[in-house]
Amino acid sequence: MWFERRKVIRFHHCDPAAIIFFPQYFVLFHELMEEWFTEGLQTDYGEYVRNARLGVPAVKAACEFFAPSQLGDVVDFRLQPTRLGNSSLAFVGEATGKHQLRARAHITVVQMSLDTRQSVPFAAPLRARITTYLAPADPVDAPGPTAT
Repeated sequence: MWFERRKVIRFHHCDPAAIIFFPQYFVLFHELMEEWFTEGLQTDYGEYVRNARLGVPAVKAACEFFAPSQLGDVVDFRLQPTRLGNSSLAFVGEATGKHQLRARAHITVVQMSLDTRQSVPFAAPLRARITTYLAPADPVDAPGPTAT
């Protein structure tokens, strides 16, 4: 299941040519992840960081850019987790405007304690909510039959 939000490309997202400055996509995908935590996973992201003292920094990120987004464009952003580890979470994010894919990112985050700066496992209730969004396993990645 995808989590989706519509966003307007604002002046602060753009370079002097009024085209989105490519690192802003990472900011927007992180913003989308925060909204997903709060709205989709029923885990208020602000409380998660301030009170639980947890964070989910990116440890790996790659993005492909297919078409420019410009100042004032309305862009649909969506994310879907693709892999859930003990403390890591990989997701794909897509940005589409006017029925045209603008960008696709593959991002891995790791839940960490803000106090110890060490990774910590996702709590069972949060893990269960993340699982409801998890993309089906790719049959190419599924383990094959074992020899007997």
